Amino acid sequence: MAFDPRHMSRVLLDGADRAAARSYFRAVGFSDEDLKRPLVGVAHCWIEITPCNANHRKLAEHVKRGIREAGGTPIEFNTISITDGIAMGTEGMKASLISRDWIADSVELVARGHLLDGLVTISGCDKTIPGMVMAMARLNLPSVMLYGGSIMYGEYKGKRLTVQDIFEAIGARNAGRIDDAELHRVECAACPGEGACGGQFTANTMSTAFEMLGVSPMGFNGVPAPAPQKEEVAFETGRLAMQVLNTGLKPRDIITRKSLHNAIAGVMATGGSTNAVLHLIAVAKDAGVRLTIDEFDRISRKTPVLADMKPWGNYTAPEMHAAGGMGVVAARLLEAGLLNAGEKTVTGRTIGEEARAAREATGQKVIRPLGDPIKPEGGMVILRGNLAPEGCVAKISGQTRYTHRGPARVFDREEDAFAAVKNGKIKANDVVVIRWEGPKGGPGMREMLQVTGAIQGAGLGDTVALMTDGRFSGATHGFMIAHIAPEAAEGGPIAALRHGDTIAIDIKKRRIDVELSAPELKKRLKAAKTPKRRYTSGVMAKYSRLVSSASEGAVTG
Repeated sequence: MAFDPRHMSRVLLDGADRAAARSYFRAVGFSDEDLKRPLVGVAHCWIEITPCNANHRKLAEHVKRGIREAGGTPIEFNTISITDGIAMGTEGMKASLISRDWIADSVELVARGHLLDGLVTISGCDKTIPGMVMAMARLNLPSVMLYGGSIMYGEYKGKRLTVQDIFEAIGARNAGRIDDAELHRVECAACPGEGACGGQFTANTMSTAFEMLGVSPMGFNGVPAPAPQKEEVAFETGRLAMQVLNTGLKPRDIITRKSLHNAIAGVMATGGSTNAVLHLIAVAKDAGVRLTIDEFDRISRKTPVLADMKPWGNYTAPEMHAAGGMGVVAARLLEAGLLNAGEKTVTGRTIGEEARAAREATGQKVIRPLGDPIKPEGGMVILRGNLAPEGCVAKISGQTRYTHRGPARVFDREEDAFAAVKNGKIKANDVVVIRWEGPKGGPGMREMLQVTGAIQGAGLGDTVALMTDGRFSGATHGFMIAHIAPEAAEGGPIAALRHGDTIAIDIKKRRIDVELSAPELKKRLKAAKTPKRRYTSGVMAKYSRLVSSASEGAVTG
């Protein structure tokens, strides 16, 4: 039986009993003809505070034009966004991860409340990308996700800059390595216009992962935000949305365990953000697919790092696109036997067909040949031990160290850790511990780029380790371990640590331990004092009550 493109809106709009609903549509300009066509939502995250989402309303117009020309009626609406680069290092950063689930909730509510037939989601800043795909997975309406695109790199003194360079320049300024004037020059050069952060940070990690997953067309997301081609891509996305609606192809036809493994392989091959662990598990849950943190480690062990990308490498997302983009990475993985080639994508072609159609730029240096990888294994690993019984995530892209053993420097807030780095109180070989910053304890699991950037800027990146029950920005690099689970607020062993405790980390053995006996650890945990709750009402308190462990995606439902 053919799929009915008006499978939802007929109930909303057809017949005498629905005259009142039609009258509301007429009041805002819809015609009789419009209401006889499929209703396709165009959801985006425009907000006048961030370059990441600055082009969403413009792109929405082109998406809507594509939908109309292909026989549908587009309905535009927008949702919230929290800008990590602005909120970083402040109390405001606690809102970021929380926003992911609220974005998904709000898009789901609009689509369900108005019985939309299909959906195009436009995403930009970090949490908007998984939030949009989570909504698509829940609704299971024929859908397409389009990323608004990367910002272009900035340029200063012959170097190509991203926002990462500003955070590291802050650290260098605080360490006396540069002055205020130099910091200001970096600040003014690093972010030249619209688009999300320009390295393989969280936004571009999730953008590329979702091309590999198949919910975004291969190559569409990679087009940079300011490129004229982005408007063409948006138009084609609108046309594609009608194609998937007419054929009845739904997100849960695309989001499978095998396609999620393809997305993970793409993250590992590009040295992507540790946030991908949280976000892909969350998407899997909303799609009804079981995915565990251990699967990330298994895939990492056999997937080489192929893309030489910032924050640890040399190139930016626009340069990756110019080299051939994720299609070339997919082709490498196909050649290596690491791609589940038969998985469907939103274009109607398989991911294997997309990989074989990839076009690699002559002489490009961003994506290495399979025989010459940057590293033989992927960019992140899952560790366990007496400090993380439920696991944690270590990012090792660009790392040459595989072990670290040193004294703990323990902080109960990110701000206190940053002040210690700024004031020169962190020394070589220290293990900086930041706790009570997990999903429940923060609440909101803040990213720590302010601290990690300060460590790098102070010249300590090669000698200091950091561990936290919070998160890292995709722009973080160095010997950094996050998502410690259970978190301190859930009685995790990280709550028992004291200044001077010896912590041992072994990447190859996948271990993170404190050198204390089990009875001593138990005794300390029993005596650990929980900080006073910062929020007792409102969205922060609600999130703290609902959210799951980081090892389960930090989801609220």
